[in-house]
Amino acid sequence: MHIAVFSQYHTNPDCPATSRHYALLEHLAKTHRVTLLTTDAWAGQRLTQQFPWVPAGVEARVAKVHYDNKMGPARRALAFVQYAAWAVREGLKLDRPAVIWGISTPLTAAWAAARVARRLGVPWVFEVQDLWPSFPIAMGAVPTALARRELFKLEKRLYDSAAHIMPLSPDMSSYVTNLGIALKKVTTILNGTDLELAARATPAAVEALRQEQGLAGKRVVLYAGTFGRANDITTLVAAAEKMVEADSEVVWLFLGHGFHAPLIAAAAARWPGRIRVVGGQPRHAVFAWFGLADVSVVSFLDMPVLDTNSPAKLYDSLAVGTPVVVTNRGWTKALVEREHCGWYVPAGDAPALAARLREALQQPGLLHEMGARGRQLARREFDRQTLAATMQRILEQAALTGQGR
Repeated sequence: MHIAVFSQYHTNPDCPATSRHYALLEHLAKTHRVTLLTTDAWAGQRLTQQFPWVPAGVEARVAKVHYDNKMGPARRALAFVQYAAWAVREGLKLDRPAVIWGISTPLTAAWAAARVARRLGVPWVFEVQDLWPSFPIAMGAVPTALARRELFKLEKRLYDSAAHIMPLSPDMSSYVTNLGIALKKVTTILNGTDLELAARATPAAVEALRQEQGLAGKRVVLYAGTFGRANDITTLVAAAEKMVEADSEVVWLFLGHGFHAPLIAAAAARWPGRIRVVGGQPRHAVFAWFGLADVSVVSFLDMPVLDTNSPAKLYDSLAVGTPVVVTNRGWTKALVEREHCGWYVPAGDAPALAARLREALQQPGLLHEMGARGRQLARREFDRQTLAATMQRILEQAALTGQGR
């Protein structure tokens, strides 16, 4: 069958990004015709050329709409509108698909998918990556009460019109069903991780990276992800400075890019070699960095909407056996405590974070045990190939149900 996919931000494993949809599209394209409507926003950020831009069998239709993490709210909104308008026009030119898969964020991409589905008379499936508009509203990006009300109305209409809804975390699913959406219409499909790429982080590869970086004998804390406004980077920097001041054997690595890069760079200048900015790494290389860390940190601001999210760095760290410290109070806290693969520290509390990490680093045996449990959990529940098969079944069922209307 023909599946049309509306996704504003496509990446591949050559990019410094999670590339979730690359794995899912690759799986779908083995048995179905797939057309991807996306933008070129990430095309210029490829760091290597090991993977084709889209998986074999996927036809990409690409709009030229710029985007980066440093944009302000107005410029972001313009990019969202530009993609949505283009996606509706382009979507109506497609050979009629059996089902449409709309991916939010942003909410406007899902709106475009829903509009085309309605015009073509086909079902659509809604993937919820983050809760919109709750997230931008919490970040102060939607200043007027009228705009907030209209966005919440749009969100509810999209949930109602979708044949099925696929949030990326159990807390997101609870949010959706609490709006009155039937439980049978909602399936949680976690962000997950790429176990075949994680397998590249062999002990030899990790040791080679450790020697290359001069980290032999050091206790390493890693933050790998966006240096964004929502990621509580100021708390991480404060904790890092407390730790390296007290212990010369501790090294903090910040792997990524984004809005707060200058803040981290300034700390690195104050503590050369002890706080390091690694910069973005391609998806296929990031697992070795997680592998050399003793513990990683998954941090966000103290906002209820952020407690629902499904951070890739959590899955990636556990996949290679590195325990995590999370600062969300939602399902990730419950997960690491239930599975004994990490710890929770309240967001915004730099002294508590530094203390928790110091205690963890002094217990290598416990770190090893927690890492082993995390690795087992990743293989049991986080494999994107298994998650892709679930998504395929949902898309096929939606198409089948649509044929009977």
